[in-house]
Amino acid sequence: MHPNRPLIVDIKRHSLEDGPGIRSVVFFKGCPMRCIFCQNPETQDTEAEIVFSERRCIQCGGCAKVCPEGAIDYKLPQRIHRDKCTSCGKCADLCPEGALRLIGRYYPVDEITEILLRDLPFYRHSKGGVTLSGGEPALYPDYIEALLKSLKAYNIHIAIETSGYFDYDKFKQKILPYIDLIYYDIKIADPEAHKTYTGKSNQRIIDNLCYLLTEDKVKVHPRIPLIPNITATRENLSAIVNLLHETGAENVSLLPYNPMGIEMNDKLGRPRPSLPEGFMKPDEEEEVYGMFRGMIEEKGGKNRSCTFNQSVSEISLTNP
Repeated sequence: MHPNRPLIVDIKRHSLEDGPGIRSVVFFKGCPMRCIFCQNPETQDTEAEIVFSERRCIQCGGCAKVCPEGAIDYKLPQRIHRDKCTSCGKCADLCPEGALRLIGRYYPVDEITEILLRDLPFYRHSKGGVTLSGGEPALYPDYIEALLKSLKAYNIHIAIETSGYFDYDKFKQKILPYIDLIYYDIKIADPEAHKTYTGKSNQRIIDNLCYLLTEDKVKVHPRIPLIPNITATRENLSAIVNLLHETGAENVSLLPYNPMGIEMNDKLGRPRPSLPEGFMKPDEEEEVYGMFRGMIEEKGGKNRSCTFNQSVSEISLTNP
């Protein structure tokens, strides 16, 4: 990983789900955590990777001919000997149906700024902006600082989606001065369970949340991904409610379970995690939401927004 040359997985334009208004979302490649329920596992590794989609493959044989490492093997269900593959991208460049794709590209700050400014009229009309996501954008404080400075020259609203696992001093110095909204993931309250399911302790995440909530110039919005039998349990949600009240958080969002990461693990040649393969049903979502709302009310909070849909449920933790 080069801190000044992060790879970008995707730039999603015209998003309505990653902050206020119409937004462009930049997905950075690289994350210090390894959540087994990661929705975007292609953003975990900092290096470029080849993904393979079997249903797109027409078995033309071209990829095997151009691979300099002999990593393509048609006898393998996943097609690639991962221990041989260097992610040079030659197979992806040749693939006529996109069955093989190279994930991860570096954009100089000037180039990515130009791309994001194409939607400046939409940002201004809808009170939208740019959201940095991933992966973990805070892995690259120097690059992010340069990008945000160039965007703020146009007074663009900036949001960041973060796991909370970052160096706070660098974040405060290089990133915090230029962002308006932080979506902050809180997944598991128990330290040991957090390490089991994400690969990291949650102490830094909790400490950073406490620090951020004392900052006056940025809105911090905690979020809880609802993973059946992992995060969406009474014990875990109750502990998170206690944590949020102790830290002084004013709101929280519940993010319904998304199983799309399971298929991406297959495409990356990684083991398939033992997770539900379908979305949560509406009645299951309503049950979790009702349970969570009851916990909030027990703490003396009162819901201001009680809608719960396929994208997000936002709940106030303070009395109006």
